[in-house]
Amino acid sequence: MAEIEKPIPRVNDLTRPFWEAAAKGELVVQRCKSCGAFIWCPRATCVECGGDQLEWIAVTGRGTVFSFTVVREALGRRARSFEKEIPYIVAWIELEEGPRLCSNVVGCEIDKVAIGMPVEVVFQEAGRDIYLPKFRPRSG
Repeated sequence: MAEIEKPIPRVNDLTRPFWEAAAKGELVVQRCKSCGAFIWCPRATCVECGGDQLEWIAVTGRGTVFSFTVVREALGRRARSFEKEIPYIVAWIELEEGPRLCSNVVGCEIDKVAIGMPVEVVFQEAGRDIYLPKFRPRSG
């Protein structure tokens, strides 16, 4: 059976600033210039006030594990492209600035991952000019 390639994100005009920053090792999120709300996932308008004056700003990349699950089985044809990583952690990471991102916890034994665990962003190359933000345990 032919190996199935992992899907990679498609860059568009809305998300391009995020991917360009990630390629430089920087985590950015949108913030509304009208009300100051942080916006994640990328959008054309603010989810809090409806404003359309959004800017991309750098965030610390530090946060905590808000929730997580361990993936132990690949179900479905496309999911088989992730089989080599099984088992792996899919987690909601709450950034210090407030927004939550869905990502992976890496560089940690699965049984050591816990809700509230401090983490920091690292970037893993996933394809040409695509660097995915992942999170590892924060030292200290």
